[in-house]
Amino acid sequence: MSDKKLQLSVLDQSPIRQGGTARQALLETIELARLTDRLGYSRFWVSEHHNAGSLAGSAPEVLLARLGAETSRIRLGSGGVMLPHYSALKVAENFRLLEALYPGRLDLGIGRAPGTDRLTAHALNPHNQFRDEEFAEQLMDLRAYLHDEVVPDTIHARVKAAPFIDTVPELWLLSSSGQSGLFAAEIGAAFSFAHFINPVGGPDMVRLYRERFKPSAELAAPQANVAIFTFCADTEAKARELADGLALQMLKLEMGDRTPIGPPDAVRNFPLAPEQRARLAYHHQRIISGTPGQVKAKFERLAAAYGVEEVVAVTICYDFQDRLRSYELLAEAFGLQAAEGKAKMAAAH
Repeated sequence: MSDKKLQLSVLDQSPIRQGGTARQALLETIELARLTDRLGYSRFWVSEHHNAGSLAGSAPEVLLARLGAETSRIRLGSGGVMLPHYSALKVAENFRLLEALYPGRLDLGIGRAPGTDRLTAHALNPHNQFRDEEFAEQLMDLRAYLHDEVVPDTIHARVKAAPFIDTVPELWLLSSSGQSGLFAAEIGAAFSFAHFINPVGGPDMVRLYRERFKPSAELAAPQANVAIFTFCADTEAKARELADGLALQMLKLEMGDRTPIGPPDAVRNFPLAPEQRARLAYHHQRIISGTPGQVKAKFERLAAAYGVEEVVAVTICYDFQDRLRSYELLAEAFGLQAAEGKAKMAAAH
């Protein structure tokens, strides 16, 4: 990592708390987008999950249309669209339309995991076999549609993605295994590693992406970031409480319990066997937590290990005010400039 100031971004999954509703979760995502836009965060990505009782975001392209109207400067994107579920042409058109509405602000983050169980994935696309060759072909089609490439003797000679505009969404590939990093390197796209899903091997995957990167018309040099579950609080005890709650949520998911995240009391009173406590320790590797100074130091170490200049914070907790406070404290710790301050500086020049 260079001496360049670390960029901070957001991945929000519209979590539903126990006793809450999906509508409430989506309205909270909108409020969080407004806040992080004002605070000076670089990007705000939203995820795609299906058949999930604890996460409300099933259609990032729809949610992004609303978020664009609610924000003014932050980049908006998908974290990500699960491409195997869809037609490459339709994904390209969705994001070209968003780019037409909010030019220069759109990131098209692509994933290849189901984002759900296999039965639901089959319902979304009965023909999907999750083969590498099919995904690679879809990626090439998507890129061709986004850039109006004319490929003789293919469908791209006759079919174009509408609307026809003069800007292009920024293409990112997302991965928790590293395979999509190789695809990103091959087509000259940016790469985001999901440490919050897999805390093992990420730095090596990003290093391999950089080594194999082939420059493209839109990206001359490799660009990567890392996403991590994050809790920044006024006290260590509060941060630990929030981290413990999410680690338990991950453990419950492994046990087949897909209920939404519960209040702190439910976490403290949850009975755990010794082997389950060991799994909790593993899940804590997916989380950075602490006071602002502690989180800042941990972010800088994480970024250095990955060789990146951007960290994407993912925060899921029971109390929405704790979520907002975490992003506020993180922005303060890194000295982000609020949007109002940036506007005044620009006017002064």
